Amino acid sequence: MKPLPRSFYARDTVQVARDLLGKRLVRRSRTGLTSALIVETEAYLERTDPACHTFRGKTPRNAAMFAPPGHLYVYMIHARWCLNVVTAAEGIGDAVLIRAAEPRDGLPLMRDRRQREDDRELTRGPARLAEALDIDGKLNGYDLTLGRRLWLCDAPDDWADESLIATSPRIGISVNQQAPLRFFVVANRYVSGPQKLNRRP
Repeated sequence: MKPLPRSFYARDTVQVARDLLGKRLVRRSRTGLTSALIVETEAYLERTDPACHTFRGKTPRNAAMFAPPGHLYVYMIHARWCLNVVTAAEGIGDAVLIRAAEPRDGLPLMRDRRQREDDRELTRGPARLAEALDIDGKLNGYDLTLGRRLWLCDAPDDWADESLIATSPRIGISVNQQAPLRFFVVANRYVSGPQKLNRRP
């Protein structure tokens, strides 16, 4: 499970958001190894997107988004953690929110962390995903290219077929809602939001 290189992240943020679908998110902790296939993402763009955390500039909270591509930006909302992958060039505050994933490795450990038996409830949504994979603020700014505690890699069952990918407006935000920057795997049961309004990219 070789980690994706920095060059994967150092590209157009929207393209990275699409290309993350089907990649494996792997977490190694003291309690064991867990992983999940990414099935839903959202792109956030510093320069043109009022919904992006860096739209109004750099702050202590969003500083990780200006790090070199391939770092992690973890933030808390409603007392729950969410994880983002930093993209584009260093100094540009772009990132991709990992909204949902399909659990693969370490399901018993995920069930214990989430206190849920239904596998669909483990990683369907950004906060659930973070909890299931034991991702919190301590990993904010972490370098995903190291391949140690947390990383992304290719998967044998990568979503190579473009017909499996759709896009839609983002969800759960109050500004710039209609921007078609949410990407997901069509008909996947772990996608967190509605699919009936989605359209092909």
